[in-house]
Amino acid sequence: MRVPRLTWVQWLICAIAAIGFAFDIYELLMLPLVVRPALMELAGLKQGMAEFNHWTGLLFWIPAIAGGLFGLLGGYLTDRFGRRRVLVWSILLYAFSAAAAGFSTSVEMLLLLRTTTFIGVCVEFVAAVAWLAELFPEPKQREAVLGYTQAFSSIGGLLVTGAYALAVAWAPSLPAIHGAHEPWRYTLISGVIPALPLILIRPFLPESPVWARKRAEGTLKRPSLALLFAPEFRRTTLVTTALFACGYGIAFGAIQSTPRIVPGMEEVRTLARPLQEKAVTDTQFYQEFGGLAGRFLLAFLAVRIVTRRGLLRFFQIPALIAIPATFFYAPAAGLGTIQAGIFLVGVLTVAQFSFWGNYLPRVYPTHLRGTGESFAANIGGRMLGTSAAYITATLATSAPGASPAAKLAWASGLVGSVLAVAAVVLSRWLVEPPAELPD
Repeated sequence: MRVPRLTWVQWLICAIAAIGFAFDIYELLMLPLVVRPALMELAGLKQGMAEFNHWTGLLFWIPAIAGGLFGLLGGYLTDRFGRRRVLVWSILLYAFSAAAAGFSTSVEMLLLLRTTTFIGVCVEFVAAVAWLAELFPEPKQREAVLGYTQAFSSIGGLLVTGAYALAVAWAPSLPAIHGAHEPWRYTLISGVIPALPLILIRPFLPESPVWARKRAEGTLKRPSLALLFAPEFRRTTLVTTALFACGYGIAFGAIQSTPRIVPGMEEVRTLARPLQEKAVTDTQFYQEFGGLAGRFLLAFLAVRIVTRRGLLRFFQIPALIAIPATFFYAPAAGLGTIQAGIFLVGVLTVAQFSFWGNYLPRVYPTHLRGTGESFAANIGGRMLGTSAAYITATLATSAPGASPAAKLAWASGLVGSVLAVAAVVLSRWLVEPPAELPD
């Protein structure tokens, strides 16, 4: 059977979803780039200090906890009031919060605005995935649309890395903020970009036809968290939540440590600060290109590997080697080695985030789709998984190593490796979904 061609409205839908996914990651990946210079300016802290590690952990973890709680509420609201409405307001929330964070005058203010940014991102992901899955009912077309639009998440990572590189280069020419020209502030302000096309495109976006039909007919059941633990959904809910936690734990507990590891490497730490920041952005580009390659590889394989467990393990198994090699060995081997390693880790880890966007809509019915996705993504990923950032930062204080960067690399390798093993074990209980979306 031939897959139907996309209409102009469907292309518009794909475009706004791709923008949303791209800037989800754009907003989240700002923090690894800006946390070090932000803490240096706002609190006078330096890497290696216990208080620096404490605030770094808080800036990663508290927004994630709040995002997880509000994201769970957002999943309920998505099922209750519609996918499009929640999608639009969540993007506006995270865009304007990120821009306001660029004007922070204290660490506490930065923490608050990063928290509201994270809340918007957490809600947007759930609303967008449910919306896309229901707008494209044909299975192969749905898999392709979900796979390739989510691939733009990694383009968001490339964009924020490029934005930071431009901010570093052009900061002296930009208007002063609080009497200085700090690149991290301009990078945060650039987060307002996704709100601009959304304001123009919003009137043309349709609601999910499945959700709208059920609501009009009066057959749309009320979503319920308790239903996620009914016998037919319990295994799916528990396993996907735990696997989401492992994936986010690897990202936050290991991968996102890289911008703080690089400045302390032997060949980088003696360089002038602008050259150190360039080494950070160069390494971040390797990571993001790896993530982009992984997401496109997932989209390509999603319609070719029949079992979902087989598709997930295609990325999980090699990660068992790539993660410890990158964090235990590469930092001492040189900048080029860690860049190659983080590229491979990006391929193998980031692809798994796209996997869940394809998988989760197929295991829950319409009235539970947003709630089920939200529970796995927000409780598992955003709340439990992101706690790995705090664990890594805490372990780094007393980890073995001759420098703060070496200690951080060791802690990152330990946390990432343990979670990679746990993910492979948990995938044994992953439920195979039906080809058609449950009604």
